[in-house]
Amino acid sequence: MSDPALPFRIVNWIGIIDQLAGSAANRLLAPLDLPMPQFILLNHFSNRAGTEAGGRTVMELAAALQQPQPGITKTVQKLLDKGFLAERAHPQDGRSKLLRMTPKGVAAHQAAITALMPELARAFAGWSDKEKRRLFADLDRLKVWLDADRDARG
Repeated sequence: MSDPALPFRIVNWIGIIDQLAGSAANRLLAPLDLPMPQFILLNHFSNRAGTEAGGRTVMELAAALQQPQPGITKTVQKLLDKGFLAERAHPQDGRSKLLRMTPKGVAAHQAAITALMPELARAFAGWSDKEKRRLFADLDRLKVWLDADRDARG
């Protein structure tokens, strides 16, 4: 039988890894003037390329990222000011805008990944492809469950 505290320990370790990786990413992204909250939003758009051709609203982004709407609004505005996102009127809701990543945003996202890759390569230097794929599969399984559970709870 497994240790009942093991699920907590796993999620706790993921949180610690997130903190350590986030600090390193902030340091690496600073020369690009792309703080983590902005990178996270660009990454969100990048991972959904083609699935939401019409764009996303601030409220949809806040819900998906489980962040307060005012914080997402501020981050979106910074990305709009940089030309990394574009907005257009929502065809069904005149009170909101649809956001999409621009080619300039795609380039900024790719530059950020390029800046992060050397550090990530060092972190995984001693790992085989099989080990990395197994870790990814396990983390993906957890992420899919957490996403589905969030959506089921509304």
